[in-house]
Amino acid sequence: MGRALAGLTTRGRSFVAAGVTAIACAIVLGERDLLRAGVLVLVLPLLCMLAVSRTRYRLACARRLEPARLPVGHETRVDLRLENVSRLPSGLLMVEDRVPHALGGRARFVLERIEPHGSRGLGYRIRSDARGRYRVGPLTVRLADPFGMVELVRSFSLSDTLTVTPAIVPLPHSRRAGGWSGGGDSVARAVSAAGEDDVAPREYRHGDDLRRVHWRSTARHGELMVRREEQHFQSSGTLFLDTRWASHRGEGPSGSFEQAVAAAASIGVHLVRTGMSLRYVTDAGEALAAAPSEGAFEALLLDTLAVARRSKGSSLTAGLAALRAAQRGRDGEGLVIAVFGALSGDEARSVAAARRGTGTCVAVLVGGGPAGRAPADGGGADAGSAPAQPAAETTAGLLRAAGWRVLSIQSAAELAHAWTTAGKAGEDFVRDGS
Repeated sequence: MGRALAGLTTRGRSFVAAGVTAIACAIVLGERDLLRAGVLVLVLPLLCMLAVSRTRYRLACARRLEPARLPVGHETRVDLRLENVSRLPSGLLMVEDRVPHALGGRARFVLERIEPHGSRGLGYRIRSDARGRYRVGPLTVRLADPFGMVELVRSFSLSDTLTVTPAIVPLPHSRRAGGWSGGGDSVARAVSAAGEDDVAPREYRHGDDLRRVHWRSTARHGELMVRREEQHFQSSGTLFLDTRWASHRGEGPSGSFEQAVAAAASIGVHLVRTGMSLRYVTDAGEALAAAPSEGAFEALLLDTLAVARRSKGSSLTAGLAALRAAQRGRDGEGLVIAVFGALSGDEARSVAAARRGTGTCVAVLVGGGPAGRAPADGGGADAGSAPAQPAAETTAGLLRAAGWRVLSIQSAAELAHAWTTAGKAGEDFVRDGS
């Protein structure tokens, strides 16, 4: 009854106040008819309170997000199923699913009645223009009487998580020539060390697939000969993202950090889908090791980038150390793609020195332009507080002199064009392996 008293609506409170006032006036004036009317007006909301508070039906709720992970700017559908698992029909139900404001606010529905063991399906769509991980739910049910006097709130504990990943820019399907782990000279060395027999057919053994029989060698040797299994080499690489607060300009979706995250996500997804074994590193060090399966790493990478935030660190030391360690583990081979914001002269020289061996290193400079110039929207770090930065051309020149390949873009939308243009200009990491 205490919850029911707290659940009185404005109408219910008005009836109670009117009833008490009528009764008091009737006593003072000695009017019995007014007393009867006052009692009737007062008893009606009290009866409604009793009826709602003694409601015994039970409800079950199920929710499904389709899909539960989506890129920025896309919509997902939320399907709700509310079931009355008791033997009594429900009354009027006002259903509200809690949705973060960034996804569009709350979703509300009114259900007239659910029969015993019956169910109702509800659905709505949500959309986010900002990446992140959002909690959808729990579902709240408001129980009301037919006269609208009392309203009780009951909440489920079930909630679901929606992951909004960075926008993915499709890149040309390509394979960087020579970027294979164990590829290039190491393949030749391995074959030379193993000898000619490693690439020649061998004699048939019990259990070998007859489809591998090499008939020309069989005729020459006078016995069944089969082709050896092909040697498979897995492409490997490292994706680096500079998340330092001072290296990025602007706030919101148009800021250089959001564009850098989108560029990193696009490159990572593209490389993983071409069969590359990838690891993810930030300025703080290794953030995500290579996964055994392509789909698992792609999902982990997108989930990680969905909640990536600008760090308060000011140094690239830990990240570059992890980058050098990754290259040493591959004998200096393998692809390295690093996504940066603005770099000072000392930082650019440190990045240039991080290149090891014969592997291809690519630097993607996002939001290039003279540092120290305030962004158009006035966001980001104060220009006066940031260290003096050289122009993007100077930074690119320092990296190119050390053997880095450089792509300069203002936004992730320019990445596909820069990727293709670099290939046409002779940057073989975006060309088909021909």
